[in-house]
Amino acid sequence: MPGPQLDPVESNANLPEEVDVVVIGGGIAGVCAALELIDRGKTVAICEKGEIGAEQSSRNWGWVRLTHRDPREMPLMVESVRLWKAMNDRIGGETGYRQTGVTYTVTTDAALAAEQHAMDDLQSYQVPARLMTREEVREAFPGFTLDITGALHNPHDGRAEPQKAAPAIARGVQERGGTVHQNCAVRTLETKDGKVTGVVTELGTIKCSAVLLAGGVWSRLFLGNLGIYLPQLRTKNTVMRTDPVEDGPEENLKAPGFALRKRLDGGYNIASSMPSRYQLTPDSFRLFKAFLPTLKNEWRSVSLGIGPAFFEALRTPRRWTGKDVSPFEKTRILDPKPNAPMIDKVLDLVRGGYAPFKSAKVAQRWAGYIDVLPDVIPVISETEGVKNGIAGLYVATGFSGHGFGLGTGAGLLAADLITGKTPCVDPTPFRLHRFTDGSKISAMENILKR
Repeated sequence: MPGPQLDPVESNANLPEEVDVVVIGGGIAGVCAALELIDRGKTVAICEKGEIGAEQSSRNWGWVRLTHRDPREMPLMVESVRLWKAMNDRIGGETGYRQTGVTYTVTTDAALAAEQHAMDDLQSYQVPARLMTREEVREAFPGFTLDITGALHNPHDGRAEPQKAAPAIARGVQERGGTVHQNCAVRTLETKDGKVTGVVTELGTIKCSAVLLAGGVWSRLFLGNLGIYLPQLRTKNTVMRTDPVEDGPEENLKAPGFALRKRLDGGYNIASSMPSRYQLTPDSFRLFKAFLPTLKNEWRSVSLGIGPAFFEALRTPRRWTGKDVSPFEKTRILDPKPNAPMIDKVLDLVRGGYAPFKSAKVAQRWAGYIDVLPDVIPVISETEGVKNGIAGLYVATGFSGHGFGLGTGAGLLAADLITGKTPCVDPTPFRLHRFTDGSKISAMENILKR
C-alpha cells in the first residue's frame, strides 16, 4: 500500500491570474501560512507539485510537543500550541489535535538528571512538567514492563493527525476564498528589478508580489536554481500504523527503542526512537563543511549508507528555465520504501514490553524524507539581503524532523514577515543569512534523533 492515506482536497479548477501571495508547497507550514495570510485580507494561491500534505507532513509521528525543544525554537513552539488548540474551531474541520500529554522514559540515572534540566526549562515557560518514578510510570501505563529508571511527563504536549491536518487547513483556506492547485509545480519565479512579480507554473503564470517557498526537502533545489544557497540535506524515517488496540494509552509515549501515539481511528503510529540511517547523496559531499560542526559532535550516532536517493540525485538537473519540465514534475510525491525489517523489530519490542500491544497487528508501513539543516532549526526568513536574494521571496523550510508540531507557528511567523507585522517571536534565529554571515552554527542535539 503506497504512502499514508490522506483526507482528500479538491483542487480549484482555474489558476488565478494574480494574487498577493503564492505559497509553494502544501505541507503543514505552507497551508498554515496561507491561512494566516488570507485571514489578514491577502489573496493567496497554494501551488503543490503533488497532493496536499503528501510528503513529510503526513509521514511524521504526529507529535505536537514542547518537550526537548531547542531553546531557540521554544517561543515559537509556545505560539504553535496556542494555535493548534484553536485550529479545529477556526477552520471548522478536524486536524486530530488533542492535548493528551507525553511521557519520556529513561533507563539511567544520568538520563533522568538530564530530564530534570528539561523539566526546569519547561517550567520556566509555566509548563507543569514533572518527573515520574518507575512505579508511577507503570501505574500510568498498565502492562508496561520494560526496565526503566523513571520518566519526564509533560501534560501540555499532545498529538494531531498528519493525514488530516494539512488537508483540513487547506480546505479552510479554500472556504475563505483562497485557491489550492495540486499537481501544479512552480518551475521558477518571474522578477523585475530584483523583486518578485510572479511565478511560472506548469499550468501557467500567476502574477504576485510575494512568494513563500515551503517546499520541504525540495527547497534547496528550487533555491539553487535561483542561485540562492541553502545547506539542506535529507534523511529517511520509517513509521508504521497498527489496527485499533484496546486499552492502549491516550498520551504519547517514548521508551527505550520506540515511540508511539494513538490515532483517531484507535490504532497507533509506532516508530523507532533510535537514529535513522542517513542516505548519502551528492549534496552530502557538497555540504560536508557546512554540516561538519554537527557531525563532529554526533558522529557516533550517524549511520551512513548509499541507496536509491544517491542515484536519483545524480540524475536530477540542478538548472532549468520556466519553459523546461522541472524536477518537481518528474517526481510528484517522494514515497521511499520503508525499512520493514527494522520497524517490525520495533513492533516486537513494543509487543514484548507493553501488554496492550501483545497482539497488535500491522495495518501499514511507510517512509518519508526529512529535511535537515546544520543547526537543526528551520529557516523562516526573507531572502532579500543574501547573495542573489530576491525581494518578496520568503522561505519556511528545514524543520529537521520536528516541524509538524511547529507548523502552525511557522505559518504565523512567515505571515508576519510577509505582511510586515511585528513578528510573533524574534525571527533572528531562523534567518537564512545565518549560514553565510559568519554566525557560529551549532545543533542542540543529534540531527537524526529529533
